[in-house]
Amino acid sequence: MSHATTRQTAILKFCILLLTSLVSAIAVGAQQLPPGATYDVGFSPNAGALEVVLKGVESARSSILVAAYTFTSKPIANALLAAQKRGVKVAVVADEIENTKGYSSTRFLANQGVPVRLNGNYASLHDKFMVIDGQSVQLGSFNYSARAAGNNAENAMIIWNVKQLAYQYGAEWQKLWDTGTDLRAAY
Repeated sequence: MSHATTRQTAILKFCILLLTSLVSAIAVGAQQLPPGATYDVGFSPNAGALEVVLKGVESARSSILVAAYTFTSKPIANALLAAQKRGVKVAVVADEIENTKGYSSTRFLANQGVPVRLNGNYASLHDKFMVIDGQSVQLGSFNYSARAAGNNAENAMIIWNVKQLAYQYGAEWQKLWDTGTDLRAAY
């Protein structure tokens, strides 16, 4: 075998080894939905994103933990308030800067007795997720705002029956909540 052929063979073997390692790493890191898990997805404008979020809120039986960047959606705020009135524990943590400009559903909810905290410890608290009943997670780019529902290209997804994932999102929510400041009712 010539020196060039030996070198090409060595490079080929290295590439195969590297590719095999990469495929194994991807397979190990990839997570599959557990048995019984399902999902709903929607897009905006006007292609179901708002409906997916509302479906999640309306499904709650025990708790809804909300992390929000911009929160001006009256339908979502009203659904959260209705959930609280039917006995669901609702709590919201939101970006401080975005939710002290003009109208914010965070103020509306705080005035109705829903626990709300604002967090200004980041350049942006850019999260948009809900942990529902400690079992399901609503997530996506969808801001809880009228613009997200009617003007922006956004997505919303609920992954149902994923307790471990809900636990991870719940832990992140708790960190944001613990470092936030109570938004007290204005009246």
